[in-house]
Amino acid sequence: MGNQFDADPFSAARKRMVREQLSEFPSRVVEAMSRVPRQEFIPEVHQSLAYADRAVPIGFNQTISQPYVVALMTTQLNPKPTDRILEIGTGSGYQAAVLAQLVAEIYSVEIIEPLADRAQATLARFGCRNVHLRLGDGSAGWPEAAPFDGVIVTCAPESVPTPLIQQLRDGGYLLIPIGPAGEQELFVFQKFNGGLARLAHSPVMFVPMTGAAQRESRGDGQFLA
Repeated sequence: MGNQFDADPFSAARKRMVREQLSEFPSRVVEAMSRVPRQEFIPEVHQSLAYADRAVPIGFNQTISQPYVVALMTTQLNPKPTDRILEIGTGSGYQAAVLAQLVAEIYSVEIIEPLADRAQATLARFGCRNVHLRLGDGSAGWPEAAPFDGVIVTCAPESVPTPLIQQLRDGGYLLIPIGPAGEQELFVFQKFNGGLARLAHSPVMFVPMTGAAQRESRGDGQFLA
């Protein structure tokens, strides 16, 4: 990815975001976010809110997470330059663009076709060649590209979809918000001997996961804590 992100009219707002919202995070995460033009991943009508400390609508009842949450999830994923990451819920493509600077490969799944198309175009425009995007049900993961060093989920099921556990390598991290609207927690798990150990959790607010996750919430999924 080049430095074409730097010369834009939102530069001052991006620097203010870094200074006021991201001071507690590792420098490599902050540097990655300081280079990504967040406004380009947001519909023009809402671009004035790109660097505000809030989630922003991107259409189709979906949002781009607030900068603090993106930095938190990126940090807790513990990304390494050699990692291959599975992302569930491409959305705008912003989280993938941040991770693209920190890991080797990202495999991202989006269930809403217009969002997938828009994210694909935006990521390509900014040279994120290590992001692979698929249209489909994220609860199934991306089995032929597994195993992954980390899995990051940006939409909330009510339990952990079993394929995501199966596709995570032993020792890898899984970040996933779990629960119904208004009662969600962001869980950080690490996989050991085929199961998940809970490392941390904190309250969050994400859009619900759709597709097969709705069936899993009725009893077929796993919540290992």
